[in-house]
Amino acid sequence: MAQQAYMTETDNGGSGPERPGSRLRRLAHRLLHGWRGDPRIWRRGIVLAVLALLLALVMLVHSRIPNRVGNLGSLSETFLPWLGVAVPVLLVLALVRKSATALVALLLPAIVWLNLFGGLLTDKTGSGGDLMVATHNVNAENPDPAATATDVAASGADLLALEELPATALPVYEKALAGTYRHHAVVGTVGLWSKYPMTDVRAVDIKLGWKRAMRATVATPQGPVAVYVAHMPSVRVKMKAGFTARQRDKSADALGEAIADERLPRVVLLGDLNGTMNDRSLNAVTSQLRSTQGAAGSGFGFSWPASFPMARIDQIMVRGVEPESSWTLPRTGSDHLPVAARVKLDTGA
Repeated sequence: MAQQAYMTETDNGGSGPERPGSRLRRLAHRLLHGWRGDPRIWRRGIVLAVLALLLALVMLVHSRIPNRVGNLGSLSETFLPWLGVAVPVLLVLALVRKSATALVALLLPAIVWLNLFGGLLTDKTGSGGDLMVATHNVNAENPDPAATATDVAASGADLLALEELPATALPVYEKALAGTYRHHAVVGTVGLWSKYPMTDVRAVDIKLGWKRAMRATVATPQGPVAVYVAHMPSVRVKMKAGFTARQRDKSADALGEAIADERLPRVVLLGDLNGTMNDRSLNAVTSQLRSTQGAAGSGFGFSWPASFPMARIDQIMVRGVEPESSWTLPRTGSDHLPVAARVKLDTGA
């Protein structure tokens, strides 16, 4: 009798263990039953169809959503990839509603999303590169800075940028990284550790009133590289003020001006920009440089928050060098994930 509790009727009238495939077939049958010959399949689901068209419209014209009201445009662009989650949700609802109209309308947002982000779904990583770089916002309240420093140094990066370095923890980072990196410089709350000599180290004015950006010339075996480390001001989502990013936007413009004035042909930018590549407010920077994740990564490479990454606000961007691979590193004691990339400096080879 106990065995019969686990038996079910099969399609041929016999009994036997229920298979997962049988459950899926029955579920599909229930969802599709009644579609054939039902003229109402084109009249049902009008609301779902409208929602699908609105979703496609938001993705199509995201660059035209105004920032005048609470920086709504930048907010939508920060989490733009996540709009794709609505497509399978609407798909299930359309199937349950048995609406052919909604299913046809869903093709539009699906196509738009794939056009915007489909390229990020493919693996573009290569195996080359003659310089590995990494950047990490270590979090000023990091409970174990020594372990964080050890973890990111173990990545093998030739250049390591750290942001949000508190003065009280700086000696801990310097001691933990001294065995791996012979050269380093710290300007304000950002720092650069290098296996190669550094010269012309200076602060970059990003209109904050305190130092959160720097520039250095790194003497790599392939020649000099201008390396920028930056930590843009934080943004907040507030009920009354919306997406508050005015100071971040002002600092991004200043950083863009500094990069535009850079004389060295090879430039690497490492840091927490508190914004994604889709955010129009970072155009002063993103229009001049290539994202290593976009050019040579696999997937979206979300870096924040570390507990459940939803956006890539930690960036590695380059000019005059070729990205070969880009990825996120394992979680540390910070609320950000470290990100790393390998680039080819000798682009003539």
